[in-house]
Amino acid sequence: MAETAELHFNGEVYQIPVVKGTENEKALDISKLRGQSGLITLDPGFKNTGSTQSAITFLDGEKGILRYRGYTIEQLAENASFLEVAYLIIYGELPNAEQIEYWRNDITYHTLIHEDFKVLLEGFPSNSHPMGVLSSLVTSLTAFYPESLDPVRSSNEVDMSIIRLMAKLPTIAAWAYKNEIGQPLMYPKNDLDYCGNFLKMMFGTPAENYEPNPVVISALNKLLILHAEHEQNCSTSTVRIVGSSQASLYASVSAGINALWGPLHGGANQAVIEMLEAIKADGGDVNKYMAKAKDKNDPFRLMGFGHRVYKNFDPRARIIKKAADEVLSQLGVKDPVLEIAKGLEEVALSDPYFVDRKLYPNVDFYSGIIYRALGIPTNMFTVMFAMGRLPGWIAQWKEMRENVEPIGRPRQVYTGENAREYVSLDKR
Repeated sequence: MAETAELHFNGEVYQIPVVKGTENEKALDISKLRGQSGLITLDPGFKNTGSTQSAITFLDGEKGILRYRGYTIEQLAENASFLEVAYLIIYGELPNAEQIEYWRNDITYHTLIHEDFKVLLEGFPSNSHPMGVLSSLVTSLTAFYPESLDPVRSSNEVDMSIIRLMAKLPTIAAWAYKNEIGQPLMYPKNDLDYCGNFLKMMFGTPAENYEPNPVVISALNKLLILHAEHEQNCSTSTVRIVGSSQASLYASVSAGINALWGPLHGGANQAVIEMLEAIKADGGDVNKYMAKAKDKNDPFRLMGFGHRVYKNFDPRARIIKKAADEVLSQLGVKDPVLEIAKGLEEVALSDPYFVDRKLYPNVDFYSGIIYRALGIPTNMFTVMFAMGRLPGWIAQWKEMRENVEPIGRPRQVYTGENAREYVSLDKR
């Protein structure tokens, strides 16, 4: 017999079904609560509200567990390529040899973008943030591929939209950067893999040959995997709620990019480096700033520590910390800002104040460090996050579409004025 919970209100008893997930998570199904009782629930920030049932990602913040389609993040980061993981997240299973070959070839074939994108790029000021350019150009794909607007397209047509977006986003991202710095745009090369191709478009110039460093390619591959999906976070929820209106995949992902841009979400890795730069400019005293972080009356905020969901060590942070150490060592990077980061990390992992409050360094802290070591400009950090998160956004949009989920429409508790009579202007 299915479990139920009882709600007692105004002398009435309401039976609320309990929904159980495959990992024994339990939720109260209140979908009929308003119709039966007139009540809604109030949950600012949706911290305790499940908006959907999803088969994509399992996250246990208390135990520090993250799995994509049942596979641990540790196994995937160690053994898989980003395109393998992207296929897994979007389609539900790891690809076999034939499937991955077709997937890679299809994505490689579609990396070129329409020449008219150059015209669009020229319309942006040279100091435009790459995230603003990225979101604008991604939504413009709807104009180049108007068939994507059809909500009843076949699965093959949807797959083509998915392939185009996976293929073209790195090109758009690299072109946004090149436009900002005033360098010639670099076209994709079909003989390079996903990460190597992006790096060549980012750092290559027509004046000389550019060969992506295998160490950098490996680090970037791991970073993209670690960011590929993360359940119902701010940007993912945005993609789903925009997509629930039957907006195109491109428009939905563009909305997710804008949500990711905020410093409390994807912009956190950029905020980490900006914080480290500020500490360096102030003399580089790590202990001074850790004391400021503990002072409730001090407005200073320690970026890159703690997490909304994880009440344990972020499992992605464990992997990326090791990767950061390896990259810094292999590349021989000597950077005073990164030394400050190491100092903050040491204090946070040993100081009872931070340990007791589970304020461990998170994935944003270490990803910012790696991106800086790889030579990626600070304002491109969030763009890199978007590249990694793309498979997750696509999978969530696809799942929502296939499940024929209703349009998102949260309720509210009204706290404004009661009904009032209009007063004419001459009497006010």
